[in-house]
Formats: sequence, structure tokens, C-alpha cells
Amino acid sequence: MTHTHLVLMGVAGSGKTTVLHALHEALGWSVAEGDAFHPAENVAKMSAGTPLTDADRWPWLERILTWASVEDAAGRETLVTCSSLRRAYRDLLRKAPGRTIFVHLSGTPELLAERMGARVGHFMGPEMLASQLATLEVLEPDEDGIVVDIAPNTAGIVAEIIERLSLTPASA
Repeated sequence: MTHTHLVLMGVAGSGKTTVLHALHEALGWSVAEGDAFHPAENVAKMSAGTPLTDADRWPWLERILTWASVEDAAGRETLVTCSSLRRAYRDLLRKAPGRTIFVHLSGTPELLAERMGARVGHFMGPEMLASQLATLEVLEPDEDGIVVDIAPNTAGIVAEIIERLSLTPASA
């Protein structure tokens, strides 16, 4: 059986964590917060407002890939948050066994900035948004994924993801 791995991608403030928990509730899949895989040095850099380099990101992405691979070997579908801003990062995450699908949570810079400004206690400050938007490489037609607008409420976003990807909710 091929297992599915959904990567909730997008810049900071796009609602990846909120959608992750709502999808977990709907699907019952294994979940991981991608930020939890960052080494302490990365968190310190981002907390100081310093954008990460590719050299900083590769070990982090490898940890996410390893987690998805272990979950797949255990027979579990997964949900993980990961900004996945560049195609090269997504190409690495696609190496997990099974099918890796990217769900790009996308919104206007104004909405993203508003949401980031309302967050409390997150290491990624609003000053990092411009850097992330400049880095973002949108999904290309040959990539397995969808783009979902973050303007609707969480329930609407989750319903759209489940419908567009033909996923089966845990209660079904």
C-alpha cells in the first residue's frame, strides 16, 4: 500500500500549524510540526531576525524526511508543516516513500503580515515575512500539490483540501 504524506507549506503566518491540527482531527494521521525539527542554532538565528541559509536548512529538511520515512515504514499516513519555500527543498522531501503531496497555503502579503502580528510567542517575527516571500518558489505544474487560499476559515480550508485531494476523513 502506498502511504500519503501531506506537507503543509507556505511562508510564516499562512496558518500551517492551525490547518495541521484541524486536518489531524479530520483524518487521524500522524502529525509533526516542522519547526520542531530545527536545530537550536536555526531557532536562534530566526529569533534574531536572521534568515536561514540553504546550509542551515538541509539538516532540518533531512530530519523531516527521516520522520516521514519512519512513519511510512510503520504504515502511517502523515501530516507535517514545512515552509518548503524552494523547489529544491520540496524535491528532497519527495524522496520519502509513498506519495508526498504539497499543500501550499497562500495569502496576500497584507493578510500574512496581519496574522504574523497577532501571533504570540513564536520565534519567527513579522520582519522575516519579506525574506520568506522573496525566497518562495511557487509549485510548478509538474509538482504533486495544490494551492489553497488562506482567506476562508480553517474549516473551509480543511474541507477544500480533503475534497480536492479526495481524502477520506477518519469518521467516514
